[in-house]
Amino acid sequence: MSATPPCLSVTEQQMLVRLQTQPKAAQYVLYTGTYDCLRKTVSKEGILGLYKGMGAPLAGVAPMMAISFFGFGLGKQLQQTASGKPLTYHQIFLSGCLAGVFTTVIVAPGERIKCLLQVQSSGGRSKYAGPLDCAVRLYKEQGIRSVYKGTVLTLIRDVPSSGLYFLTYEYLKDFLTPEGQSVSQLSTPRILLAGGVAGILNWVIALPPDVLKSNFQTAADGKYRGLVDVLRALLREEGPKALYKGFNAVFLRAFPANAACFLGFEVALKGLNLLAPSW
Repeated sequence: MSATPPCLSVTEQQMLVRLQTQPKAAQYVLYTGTYDCLRKTVSKEGILGLYKGMGAPLAGVAPMMAISFFGFGLGKQLQQTASGKPLTYHQIFLSGCLAGVFTTVIVAPGERIKCLLQVQSSGGRSKYAGPLDCAVRLYKEQGIRSVYKGTVLTLIRDVPSSGLYFLTYEYLKDFLTPEGQSVSQLSTPRILLAGGVAGILNWVIALPPDVLKSNFQTAADGKYRGLVDVLRALLREEGPKALYKGFNAVFLRAFPANAACFLGFEVALKGLNLLAPSW
């Protein structure tokens, strides 16, 4: 999910961070857009340059997705007042928000490491040898607080966007279910449509705080005091459009990636129900 917010490909995460943290408008612009960033990265660093810094987030993808759906399910259970009674959309949104809180524990340090490694690659410097070396050095230099730098911004990004993500998906499933049929019988194309639209709307909400998070996590120590300081600096130097840096990189695959994500979840859920119906 908002693994970087939900289901972005490795290449898109790479492009997104580089576009979000490149020099400001008043300076030399390294990348003019998503395609230019992709072309220059491959030309300078080879195809493996697209995967720099991805060890940490990739290692956390499986547990992050599991925890996200677990948090969503737990949120629904906590709000279930009567067996069989459907939850309101407000309750579904809150359940999704809880999922965002749960995943931040894994996502925040992984993204801090990912962003640092990707920025050092684009800048030509090699302070860290890899994800493990980066994590160890951050911890040795400033403790666990440095590893989790940007956690509040990650929460601001993931909590409301996860709520909207799951709300949109559940709402569209209900809307797309033909009258007289159960939502569990929804066809694959309609599941893909619901998941894809949910992914797009998720990023509409998540992208501005994601831009702030990336800039905060990669900035030199002491450059920014917090969220307001990062926001003020970006608006002063680049204007409101700075909050949607990397827009094309995100929306390039937001629909298909999240459509596949939810389809996989539904297939896995049906499989588990067949294998262990009473579990």
